[in-house]
Amino acid sequence: MRYFLVLLFLSGTSVSAQQTALTPAIDAYVQSYVATNNFSGQILVRRGSKVIYERSFGEADREHHRPITSNTRFHLASMSMQLTAAAVMRLVDQGKLSLDTKVSEIVPSIRGGDRITVRNLLEMRSGLSDINARADYDSILQRPQTPASLVAFIANDTLLFEPGTKYLHEEHSAFNVLALIIERKSGLSFPDAMRRLLFKPAGMSHSALDDDVKSCTADAAHGYAPDGVTGLVTAPQIHWTAKAGNASACTTARDVARFVDSLFHDGLLGHDSRAAVLDTLPPVGFGWFRRQSPRFGELTYYMNGRSPGFASFVLYLPREDLTVVALSNIYSSVTTDIGYDVASIVLGLPYKQFAVRTPLIPADSLALDGLEFTFPANFYQPNATLVFVKKGTELFLHWPTGDLSPLIPIDHDHLIDRAYWEPVNILRNERGLPRAITYDRFEGARAN
Repeated sequence: MRYFLVLLFLSGTSVSAQQTALTPAIDAYVQSYVATNNFSGQILVRRGSKVIYERSFGEADREHHRPITSNTRFHLASMSMQLTAAAVMRLVDQGKLSLDTKVSEIVPSIRGGDRITVRNLLEMRSGLSDINARADYDSILQRPQTPASLVAFIANDTLLFEPGTKYLHEEHSAFNVLALIIERKSGLSFPDAMRRLLFKPAGMSHSALDDDVKSCTADAAHGYAPDGVTGLVTAPQIHWTAKAGNASACTTARDVARFVDSLFHDGLLGHDSRAAVLDTLPPVGFGWFRRQSPRFGELTYYMNGRSPGFASFVLYLPREDLTVVALSNIYSSVTTDIGYDVASIVLGLPYKQFAVRTPLIPADSLALDGLEFTFPANFYQPNATLVFVKKGTELFLHWPTGDLSPLIPIDHDHLIDRAYWEPVNILRNERGLPRAITYDRFEGARAN
């Protein structure tokens, strides 16, 4: 791809000197995303006890040109799960729960709940069917919900597997159940319980759960979605109570950094609870991914999220005591790339500068319209055939679900899926004709 490789060497500098050097470098890096309508939001970098970079970009309300500030709230999407998990562990510290508590003891209506533990829920290994996979999920999002009403949708379903034996990525139903457990063990509504158990003790003064009424609306960012390769439209409206436990939190980058600090520095949880969250095996659970990173040469903790109109990312590097938060009110997964690259800028490591040709390469010149490529069973959508579709001067990928992903052309052989921010590369035969494509780490063979 046509990225520029950039290196900064900042080791040995003081925090203030480092901050002076970082600000223009990160500003310039982020502006390429802002200028192309791919990022609008907050970025914060904290090292040790010091915030060494904090900036807001773009507009919280494009219709009325209201700028984003450090106090603008963003919906966290799936990053909400780590907050729900922390509240559960606060209840464990209070002796109201244990990780081995059976779900049937608290929510007896769930089929197979006598075989599911709280730990299974937190590690997304419960075997529960996923509410997001239901055919009527879109209609569920259009009505106010409660944790109890969400759990009722899947309570009678047969377990997909024996609890604890498999990992089901984005097991939203598990965190709906955890929200209901929090209500029943605290005696409070889920929003009030989160305020008392987590937001107040962690010093998260600008955090709340969206109750569909007024908890997040006063100073919250409006959400937007990609429209073609460069445009934006208002994102579809949903009832955020329909995502209780797994995606209903709204907050600021400052509050996310406060949460990370309180979690990783012994201020929020007891010793055993903190160890359960941070040392969990397998390396996914409690709202975090926990993996060794070749890029940073150490164990990393991270999480990303995406819900209508919003995207989010948080990264923590323990050895460096470095936190990076990127929150956006554009429905694109670019926040993950931004978060990793900003961490690399801080640490003086290589990173990729996003750059596209202006004007954009027209779809006609790419000669991909109508070509089909079939991916293997381990692809995001198993055995999916993706089709290139031209609309006007722009190119899209058509998915079996009917979704159309706009493609940003970097050059004639390299594109970026704007919605998921994944690289799409064209592989050609000896005659220069497309024989396959890669999408992320997967390869799809020419099917027509």
